[in-house]
Amino acid sequence: MFPASIFKLDSGLTLIHQEIPTTPVVVADVWVSAGSISEPSSGFGMAHFLEHMIFKGTAKVPAGVFDYNIENQGGVSNAATSYDYAHYSITSTNSYLHSSFPQLAEMLLNAAIPDDELERERDVVLEEIRSYNDDPDWVGYQHLVQSIYQQHPYGRSILGNETDIEQHSSSDIRSFHRTYYRPENMTVVIVGGIPVAPALELVKNTFKSDNFQSISDNDNNFNLTTREKIVEPFIAGIRRQEINLPRLENARLMMAWTGPGVYDLTTACGLDLLSVLLASGRTSRLVRDLREEQQLVRYICCNFSLQKESSLFTISAVLEPECLERVETAIKMHLQDIITNGISEQELRRAQRLLCNDFAFSTETPNQLAGLYGYYNTITDVELAVTYPDQILSFNTQELQQLAFLYLSPNQYAVTTLKPSTI
Repeated sequence: MFPASIFKLDSGLTLIHQEIPTTPVVVADVWVSAGSISEPSSGFGMAHFLEHMIFKGTAKVPAGVFDYNIENQGGVSNAATSYDYAHYSITSTNSYLHSSFPQLAEMLLNAAIPDDELERERDVVLEEIRSYNDDPDWVGYQHLVQSIYQQHPYGRSILGNETDIEQHSSSDIRSFHRTYYRPENMTVVIVGGIPVAPALELVKNTFKSDNFQSISDNDNNFNLTTREKIVEPFIAGIRRQEINLPRLENARLMMAWTGPGVYDLTTACGLDLLSVLLASGRTSRLVRDLREEQQLVRYICCNFSLQKESSLFTISAVLEPECLERVETAIKMHLQDIITNGISEQELRRAQRLLCNDFAFSTETPNQLAGLYGYYNTITDVELAVTYPDQILSFNTQELQQLAFLYLSPNQYAVTTLKPSTI
């Protein structure tokens, strides 16, 4: 049974509420279906840029006022942009939520995006891009996803690049904002020490239709046409690239396979199990063999990233350059072994136990629950959020062996290697 209440308001906004009477903490998390996959072809990096501009205020809430009030109340605010969403959260107490939440909603619905503030913030975003470009793991990952998602927004940086950011005007950003930051495109999640009645009244009063700007003719001067969905990419053979970076101490090996998006959550859960089985903990196959026994890698991990339209299964290692080929071959042999010989019941039970425990540990606090509900409601159906443990426990060894055969071919994947530059 889903533990939270779900309301669809007249404005089109969805409210998800769960009271936790044992805590005074309240989290209000606003999720917007306006990640980088919503950007037009001429607007790369715009969703993340807008996240910065939201906090530059409105006619009613000047820049800095919201941050000052939150800090004064002992609260915390946060924001993030991803491919599939943007979200903005407040962690506070019941007594302060009634003053802080309306200010957050005002900024989200009526962001002014003034020209002078945009120019100042442009420099901040550009510096953020430059700092990420100094991180070899981030650089390698960007090259990897670009090689996989060649025609899809998942293949570009959420931040955009310097050229993208330099060309965005305030009118462009305002058009993007007016198009997507609307109640019908938002989910508000409130979790913690506040009963349902006052939470519902607060959100209803805050998101009244006369509290947000309407789209004007002036906002239609930017091409925000709906992107045509691109089918899940198919990797034929081995798609390989090598990157040489200066000042790199250890090499990186990054291998990736694609999986289904949220339209097939059962398969996604199975791939999550395989990722744990392969490289989570010292007794997992890759860690035990390549790090503990052969000592060919300094670090190795496996990750399954669930995304709305196409998910990503990655294996990454930090190692000496001369070990790259040997480690890649060993990983392929492990995958082939699973495909040919399957997995043991002991391996399956361990992976299921780890994932179910991790789910339990990650749903203990109001912040964690608000994030879980908001994420699922934005990319699929919120009630599916709590079915994860049951899905994980439903798999048997034969089903995982079949998923490995279908999705983790040792002959069809993308690989990016990073090596220290010899110059």
